[in-house]
Amino acid sequence: MELSVVIPAWNEANNLAKLLPQLHTVLATLDCDYEIIVADNHSPDATEAACAALNAICVQQTERGYGGALWAGFARARGEYILTMDADLSHLPDFVPTLWRHRSEAELLIASRYVEGGSGDMPWYRQVLSVILNQVYTRLLSLPFKDISSGFRLYQTAALRGLDLKSNDFDALEEILIKCYAQGCKVIELPFHYVPRDQGKSKVKLLHFGVSYLKTLLRMWKLRNSIASADYDARAYDSIIPLQRYWQRQRHRIVTGMVYPRKPCLDIGCGSSYILGALHEHSVGLDISRGKLLYSRRFERHLVQGSGFALPFGDGSFEQVLCSQVIEHLPASEKPFAEMTRVLREGGRLVLGTPDYGRLSWVIIERLYGFFAPGAYADEHITHYTRDGLIHLLAKYGFRFEKVGYVGGSEMILLFHKSSEAEGPCPA
Repeated sequence: MELSVVIPAWNEANNLAKLLPQLHTVLATLDCDYEIIVADNHSPDATEAACAALNAICVQQTERGYGGALWAGFARARGEYILTMDADLSHLPDFVPTLWRHRSEAELLIASRYVEGGSGDMPWYRQVLSVILNQVYTRLLSLPFKDISSGFRLYQTAALRGLDLKSNDFDALEEILIKCYAQGCKVIELPFHYVPRDQGKSKVKLLHFGVSYLKTLLRMWKLRNSIASADYDARAYDSIIPLQRYWQRQRHRIVTGMVYPRKPCLDIGCGSSYILGALHEHSVGLDISRGKLLYSRRFERHLVQGSGFALPFGDGSFEQVLCSQVIEHLPASEKPFAEMTRVLREGGRLVLGTPDYGRLSWVIIERLYGFFAPGAYADEHITHYTRDGLIHLLAKYGFRFEKVGYVGGSEMILLFHKSSEAEGPCPA
């Protein structure tokens, strides 16, 4: 099955009688296998009969609300792609081919009212509420989107797996989008014209609606400001917090100043940092997190999912290796250093960045960071290194220490050259 269409519905029999024939006609032009699933909330009208008569599957949701209907539809869907749309004819089927045509360009496509070329015919008060909702969410959560509340979407089904969705009301749309984006999924908005519902009454209850959105906003704020967000490192570079912005940009400046710009580099633990995009075009980014690699596709570099304990490359594959903000997250072991040595050619350079626990300034900063940013990286620093300790350790593997740069006088970035023999640490 290539496409599953999921339509939440409650007392929409009359609208479904118009929508489903139109939808079948449009879907037949896509030349794909499809199914239409109506997720019903035990409607007292003829919804089930309309589905049976018009070749649609009717499933009864077990959880309440709009979100509960989506979960029921997703659970039943068999398609490689899932299209969601409303039953009230506000989402015209004529736009489905446009979404389908762009399906390979992103994991999530949104029919958007608010990008250039999009529009919506809504009562003024609904438009005001919609704009306020979108502005509040996108600004507070640093989301690069215009219409996060549109329910007319096309998903790659794989992107919906493992999201652990909790919202049961219309805020389910925001939760799905934000969690997809936090996992590194690419999201594209396509301009769309929204029209009023054909018949019946809107199911939105403003007070209940507002409370649900506020609760979801708080949960999503915690997610967006945690390392679980795939774009965490990239966002920090443009952070509104001066110290965080300075830290990321100073690290970027020092690291890129130590790496040869004209030679490919292996970036171990690349995350979503802009550093990867500043490296040579044939550089390779490696990370254990699939989400961060998905996000880093925008840098157009080679990407590999793997572990620093077993680098998936042959001996001497790289002339330079970068490993910044990684080793402090790993259990104490010399294995990562042995692996970096193995994949680096003789005469190559190693750029290694990590907090310097030999400096009191870092110890203080880390405690303050952990207090003001719980859920960020501070609690994950499980192995502590000092400058002299790293120089001595790397000397055992044949590395000659060249120089060190500091971010905030606390985070050290060291440059080493790999020599044919272990020469011991050089004087600082």
